Amino acid sequence: MNEQPTEALIAAWRAGDLAARDALLERFAPELKAIASAQLRRERGVSFSSGDLVNDAILRLVQLGRIDLNDKAHMMALAAQLMRRILIDHARARSTDKRDHVRVVLNEELDGGNGPDLIALETALIRLGAIDEGLMSLVEMRYFGGMAMGDIAEVTGLSEATLKRRWRTARAWLADALGADAALAGND
Repeated sequence: MNEQPTEALIAAWRAGDLAARDALLERFAPELKAIASAQLRRERGVSFSSGDLVNDAILRLVQLGRIDLNDKAHMMALAAQLMRRILIDHARARSTDKRDHVRVVLNEELDGGNGPDLIALETALIRLGAIDEGLMSLVEMRYFGGMAMGDIAEVTGLSEATLKRRWRTARAWLADALGADAALAGND
């Protein structure tokens, strides 16, 4: 089954073929691990390894059963979103234990330790999603998924120029919502 083209495996998974799902997950495991590693590099005080995060994301993908994926980029975006949710759940559990919050910075170059915590970022993303769900999805794919604008363009059907404008808008809105202008500047 691993010799089949990705598109054929995705179509088979959409139709309920669990062997196709397993083949896809195996095929994309290195990329999923890269996404997890990128997310964890931005986190502090997280007890996850990239393998743990990938395994939890795969478990959540498997629990979804049939899934309506369009292509590889769509699958990577979904996996990044699931990983973000896992990290948020972890941060919430830590905060209920009265431990330090996990911090996340939207621009690694300006990482001075003053970035928003993951729970505050999640709250701001939910508010942004209520205003413009597309902007929230863009942040999930770009920041949490580490996706290139070209890949996001494939998933959304928008041009890269439009996505870059929307990315600036999303960053500005989040900076205002989080009160962290310096932490959100840059990262184009």
